[in-house]
Amino acid sequence: MYKLVCIAGMPGAGKSVVSDYFVTRGFQFLRFGQVVLDIIKENNLPPTENNERKIREDLRKSRGMSAIAILNYPKFKTLLKKGNVVGDGLYSWSEYKFLKEKFDKQLIVISVYAPPSLRYERLSKRVIPKSDKDLRHRPFTKEEAKARDYAEIENLEKGGPIAMADYTLVNTKSLAYLMREVRQIYAKILRLRNHEMQKQKLYS
Repeated sequence: MYKLVCIAGMPGAGKSVVSDYFVTRGFQFLRFGQVVLDIIKENNLPPTENNERKIREDLRKSRGMSAIAILNYPKFKTLLKKGNVVGDGLYSWSEYKFLKEKFDKQLIVISVYAPPSLRYERLSKRVIPKSDKDLRHRPFTKEEAKARDYAEIENLEKGGPIAMADYTLVNTKSLAYLMREVRQIYAKILRLRNHEMQKQKLYS
């Protein structure tokens, strides 16, 4: 049974770094918020925090609080037929419950934490590389980042998946330290999947 590893955390915590590690280990990649940026591109809007927030909240008003997960569900389902998947940016409690209901033991959630001051510093120093067509690494001012934090916590139930994560990474030290922690979690997930496969063979 292939695994869907979803990465949760506030902006600037280090979700993309963790997701990218799983990609290097052969996981297929899907970014939750890409559906929002795709709508922004389709409507020729600038990728500002105000525009993103409006689209995120409009989607949830029209489709419910699990909207982003529902929109990504067919993609996750297709990818899981071929192999393990990492989902970058699990947002709301409703999305967590939706995915848990659909994928059950296939779903593993990793929370990445860093305090606001450190996250805001990271976000303000971001530079968008030319290769970043999906705008994963766009910068935010401190004011934009704080506004996004409040909106995600108050309007998008973002604390739920972070609190209920299977694993939590505290990203306040060096990149090398974070990578050591990520490798340990990856090894645990691999052992879990191998154990499940052995059980399947035993009872098949």
